[in-house]
Amino acid sequence: MSDFTLSDLEAIIATRATSDDEKSYTRKLKAKGIAYCAKKLGEEGVETALAAVVGGRKELVGESADLIYHLMVVLNVAGIPLDEVMAELKSRTVRTGLEEKASRPAD
Repeated sequence: MSDFTLSDLEAIIATRATSDDEKSYTRKLKAKGIAYCAKKLGEEGVETALAAVVGGRKELVGESADLIYHLMVVLNVAGIPLDEVMAELKSRTVRTGLEEKASRPAD
């Protein structure tokens, strides 16, 4: 198992998002704003879902990595630390997924 963590990725994205390196893809994404970053996240979500259905294992792993990267960029641009998301996930483990979903306000 890799010792690379989402916290490692968060730190790399934070560094690159504020760097002066004009070759940084992360910096370019952040400069385009939250709407563009969210669009990229959505595209990667669709590509990951398609890879799960019609792609092979290698394609699903690659698309999953892209999806996680773009999610982390969106969180960075929105100013939401990974710890906040992890705390939310942890709070949801005290009950079943169906119980948690039922507690959400109706649309």
